[in-house]
Amino acid sequence: MHELPALMALLAGALAVTAVSRRLGVSAPLVLVVVGLAVSAIPGVPDYAIDPDVILLLILPPLLYSAALHSSTVGIKANLRPIGLLAVGLVLFTTVVAGLVAWWLVPGLPLSAALVLGAVIAPPDAVAATSIGRRVGLPRRLMTVLSGESLVNDASALTAYRVAVAATIGTGVSLLTGIGMFLLAAVGGTVIGFVIGWVINRVKPMLRDDMLDSAVGLIVPFFAYFVAEEVHTSGVLAVVVAGLYLGHRAPARSAATRVQDKAVWGAADTLLEAVVFALIGLQLSSVVSGVTTGLGPLLAAGCALTAAVVLARVVWVFGAMYLPEWLRGKRPDWRYKLVVSWAGMRGVVSLAAASAIPTVTLSGQPFPHRDEVLFLTFFVTLATLLLHGTTLRRLIERLGVVGGEDYTDALAEAEARHNAARASQQRLDELTADAEPPGDVADQLRQAAQQRANRAWERLGRSDAELGESPTAAYQRLRGEMLAAERAVFVQFRDNRRIDDEVLRRVMHQLDLEELSLTRD
Repeated sequence: MHELPALMALLAGALAVTAVSRRLGVSAPLVLVVVGLAVSAIPGVPDYAIDPDVILLLILPPLLYSAALHSSTVGIKANLRPIGLLAVGLVLFTTVVAGLVAWWLVPGLPLSAALVLGAVIAPPDAVAATSIGRRVGLPRRLMTVLSGESLVNDASALTAYRVAVAATIGTGVSLLTGIGMFLLAAVGGTVIGFVIGWVINRVKPMLRDDMLDSAVGLIVPFFAYFVAEEVHTSGVLAVVVAGLYLGHRAPARSAATRVQDKAVWGAADTLLEAVVFALIGLQLSSVVSGVTTGLGPLLAAGCALTAAVVLARVVWVFGAMYLPEWLRGKRPDWRYKLVVSWAGMRGVVSLAAASAIPTVTLSGQPFPHRDEVLFLTFFVTLATLLLHGTTLRRLIERLGVVGGEDYTDALAEAEARHNAARASQQRLDELTADAEPPGDVADQLRQAAQQRANRAWERLGRSDAELGESPTAAYQRLRGEMLAAERAVFVQFRDNRRIDDEVLRRVMHQLDLEELSLTRD
């Protein structure tokens, strides 16, 4: 119970900083890290040392699952090659490069322990990068590649990390055994995630309850992660595959479930992302206090190691992704590759993995240079967040790498809405062929279908300032004012005890749904 006030302070502070950052239009992850650093230096602040079990079991699965739910399975399939090169190839390349640099820089650090450090700092956390890219309008394919990388690279890095830890603590892991562990984790996690997603997708329609449907969805990431980890496969891949499978089939769920899920997972993402970035900054005091050797040499090693992982990403992106395409005569846009190579911010998963390093080996000896490994992980995580986070947006704007999908999307949406309106009107004609519904119900339905189709065409090619207020916009504005007037009357009736709160909630829910339908675009 004595830890509860510290937890409440962390949650409230992280959300407050996020709210201010969004109001000012700045990157919330970066501000959270900087504020966390400042708070960590204040005397008397509780120790917020990261518990790896909390991060890897309670925070990472829902974040990955939510990202997978809202990812494009079609887009990921279309970009499997670049995603695989980044999420697997680059992770292994960075592990080796960073491990060799650390082995050379830190006196007495065994190569196996250096590779543990390399695996820990290998996977970038794309949350901050994708948030910046979304604000400045990166091309969709670039966003898909960065998001796909972030979904899979943790699995690659954590598997490489386990192999390196096993070799360091003395379990006799050979190269062949390590490759087998890697393949088992990848294949096993994928199969388990697919099976769990398939089963949940079959179970949900049987529930016939929107609230229960959403509640079941909340336990999927934890269940998938736990099952996969229990059989020594990749829990990360299991969560991602289950999320991609269920997200791809979300259109078959009820509208109420989709609305609920979007709100629930949106709120969960906001809270969890705020907490993890605040925790990164708050590690300063606990990490520094654990270092028994001089900080000077470690700071120099941290700078060199940061330069190594940054350059490793640039070299890999241009060497393994740009150069082969250029040699085949495709002439890829180097600006896109430069943006990808500069989106290498590390995150809380690296700190959690470093904190989970065993304290002793099987022979009873302390894990070599564990405190130094933890400090260097913190340094690289912080340095890459600040370096890339403060320069990525400016780089994107300077290169002019922005998406041109707005007009294409509007045109495709208008065409789809037009065809959908025709299909709905044809279905209405079929239903009313034998018996016309009472009143002008059919005419109202036809008018509503046509209005939905017109809404997309009205936006096409011209801004609201050029077009003036469209009929749809006028309808939305006037109906919104009417709904506000209706709400005021219902609240007044409740305050005067002429209706019960239960009646008010039911009516307000109906009005809210109508307002959401007006403003859904």
